[in-house]
Amino acid sequence: MAGPLTGIRVLDLSRVLAGPFCTMILCDLGAEVIKVERPEIGDIARGNGPFIDGISSYFFSINRGKKSLTLDLASPRGKSIFLQLVKHFDILVENFVPGTMEKLGLSYPKVADVNPRIIYASCSGYGQTGPYAHKPAFDVVVQGMGGIMSITGEPVGPPIRPGISIGDIAAGLFTAIGILAALHERSMSGKGQIIDVGMLDCQVAIQENAFARYFATGEVPGPLGTRHPVTTPFQAFETKDGYIVVALVGGERNQWALFCSALGCIDLIDDPRFQTSWDRTVHYDELIPILTRAFKGKTTEEWVGELEEVNVPCGPVNTIDKVAQDPQVLVRNMIVEIPYPQVGEVKVTNTPIKLSRSQCQVSKPAPELGEHAQEVLRNLLGLTQQEIEGLRKDRVI
Repeated sequence: MAGPLTGIRVLDLSRVLAGPFCTMILCDLGAEVIKVERPEIGDIARGNGPFIDGISSYFFSINRGKKSLTLDLASPRGKSIFLQLVKHFDILVENFVPGTMEKLGLSYPKVADVNPRIIYASCSGYGQTGPYAHKPAFDVVVQGMGGIMSITGEPVGPPIRPGISIGDIAAGLFTAIGILAALHERSMSGKGQIIDVGMLDCQVAIQENAFARYFATGEVPGPLGTRHPVTTPFQAFETKDGYIVVALVGGERNQWALFCSALGCIDLIDDPRFQTSWDRTVHYDELIPILTRAFKGKTTEEWVGELEEVNVPCGPVNTIDKVAQDPQVLVRNMIVEIPYPQVGEVKVTNTPIKLSRSQCQVSKPAPELGEHAQEVLRNLLGLTQQEIEGLRKDRVI
């Protein structure tokens, strides 16, 4: 079965993570993604370790399935080729500092003049407008500025960066959503448009609860460890051999009783301090030491088994190696192997999107630098082998 975006072509000028993560999603959904890279240098992420026989696992993981075309956009000939290519594409994605595409002579008006149906997606640190627009930004910078580091970690301690590049990943996801929305709108209007996504904006958007609490109470949220700000118990607890995560939601009176019974804390069931989830949150400092002592009495596996018997939502805090072998993860086909000529099979995470009729999958490796130049230039622009070799000799591609 073909992917839902089969027939859609993406011209991908992005590099490192936010933009490439967005175009990876589109590629997994069936779009043909042509990654435009600088001749001889390419995406700087190609130099990020760790390496598998000289292949960047970082680059491989987010550029699988794409095609690579090297093109010097600063040269007149490279620019001319690019504008000819634009005619054949539905989407353009770039994550340069705002103003860069204008300096290259490849602004939206210039591109739209060649192809008025083009969807032109710009993903940058702070968006195309505002006092910070022309500042460069990286993941950890927008995490700090956006506030997420201020609410991550233990109550006493320095700001903590979450374990993933949530600044880049969130921006990549929102850019992909914007592109899909613009594609739908184009099916009705016949016109393309600009998509402007700022990484800082995305950090604000994904912290909806922190901002809602601040606006409601005037209190500045701070780090809470693994606990939830309004629901208790909803966190990780140390066990005899590791950690377990427990999530009790409000309104489930019977669940609280079953939870207490499983832990051997019968006296807590009718304690007036702990009757509702909010009561337990208010009296958090009194409750948690009791639960902590109880959980240390058995192993994580033992607790998961006993709590699942009484339908208390819980699970182990797994390390990455355990997640990669988890039966649920495996049966959902979330870890796949992709053949790579030089190194054999390479494992990567799969797309989580499952559609009933269309196929979303990862099946091809990341491209070598400029690997598809001849295919793209010959098939789309009709260039001859001699013309392509001339461009390569002059370092245009």
